[in-house]
Amino acid sequence: MPLRRFGRPGLIGLAARTAVVAGTASAVGGAMSRHQQERAQGQYEQQQYEAAQQQAQVDAAAQNAAAQYAAPPVQAGAPAGTDDLIAKLQQLASLKDAGVLSETEFAAAKQKLLS
Repeated sequence: MPLRRFGRPGLIGLAARTAVVAGTASAVGGAMSRHQQERAQGQYEQQQYEAAQQQAQVDAAAQNAAAQYAAPPVQAGAPAGTDDLIAKLQQLASLKDAGVLSETEFAAAKQKLLS
């Protein structure tokens, strides 16, 4: 009759226990990693949504400012006086200061008015 050892497990028992512990750790680590990726993806999508909303607000404000400061159409029969030219230049300057026009767009529009 073989003798049975009591106390510490044998080599096969130790290997089995190690495999169970390693498998459990791998499963838990994978689940945590997947959860963190899903949470990061959700935060990224939320940030993109907020950025799109802010950009839409900026675009709407720029369109409103452009509509507010747009020069009224010049009638074909009306002569353009110096007061009208100064008013248009002031409107262009206010558009540039508001950020609607860039420096090059402002220069091009000013040159067009003066010529």
